[in-house]
Amino acid sequence: MPMIRDLRSAVRPSTRESADRAPLSAPGAASPVVDCAVYRAGRRRTGQVTPREALDLVRETGEGFVWIGLHEPGERELAGIAGEFGLHPLAVEDAVHAHQRPKLERYDETLFTVFKTIDYVEHAELTATSDIVRTGEVMAFTGQDFVITVRHGGHGALGSLRQRLESEPELLAKGPGTVLHAIADQVVDDYLLVAESLRQDIDDMEIDVFSDPGTRPANRGGGDPAGRIYQLKREVLEFKRAVTPLLRPLRLLCERPMPSIAPDAREYFRDVADHLARVHEQVTAFDDLLNSILQANLAQATVAQNEDMRKITAWAAILAVPTMITGVYGMNFEHMPELRTRYGYYVVLAATVLICAVVHRGFRRNGWL
Repeated sequence: MPMIRDLRSAVRPSTRESADRAPLSAPGAASPVVDCAVYRAGRRRTGQVTPREALDLVRETGEGFVWIGLHEPGERELAGIAGEFGLHPLAVEDAVHAHQRPKLERYDETLFTVFKTIDYVEHAELTATSDIVRTGEVMAFTGQDFVITVRHGGHGALGSLRQRLESEPELLAKGPGTVLHAIADQVVDDYLLVAESLRQDIDDMEIDVFSDPGTRPANRGGGDPAGRIYQLKREVLEFKRAVTPLLRPLRLLCERPMPSIAPDAREYFRDVADHLARVHEQVTAFDDLLNSILQANLAQATVAQNEDMRKITAWAAILAVPTMITGVYGMNFEHMPELRTRYGYYVVLAATVLICAVVHRGFRRNGWL
């Protein structure tokens, strides 16, 4: 049965994996260990074991592997496990402190992989301060007989993925590389879902920018959309920072021999890398499109300002006519046209109105009013 089709059918959990924590350390003590299990021939060994017991069971028989899941472990908790499994101190330090770039590092026969998880934040209205995507991290130590996953953040739980893999023992029988592939596949599939939701937000924003403000739906915000465009662009850039650095690690996994990764697994990593490349193209296109939308919005604002200035200038020119005439007749000279005639006031007033009307008509014909 193809690995990719099986793994993609896993249900993405929406609740925190920490809710499923089992007290695998001292009774009553809080533990970062979400799950710890031994797998032989792809099947989970029954009963609870500590990480040390699990490692002893595997290495005594030389069969199977250990999968330990951790959620936001502290330096002290992870140091104990690192000592048991011989993890490199630099990788352990990165695993304790979140906010790492996606990467792949090799320490002897152990691979250390960092994935950025992305979750789309549903929102009824996009504002200049809306959170659209939130990030987390999944880190994996992969050795010949163990997989240690470290998760940071409130999403991207791996409990459902573990259950799905346990229902397909022929996949788990392939070893720790299967788990690493499943994690990469889930992370990239989540990228595709987030990219589709972002595309809809960008389409709505494009409609807002190029539509009449009076016809915009009420739930899309009002006023100048520049702030919302900029916020959306920031969220897209955060998404891009999660996707772009992961391109090289996946390329290495599908092109070069790696410890604990079976040669026939490279083609599956190649499929994940292809999907990631598609996401990268989409995110890059989103960034470019938002740049164009922002420039269009700024151009519209400039045009609107120019239009307002033309109207102000036109009205100023019209008002200059009566200002000039009244200014002339306010100089109190004795010998002025129509000054002492009976209807002089009305004649001058009519002439003023007529001149203003002619100037107004000229501005309207030229599109200034």
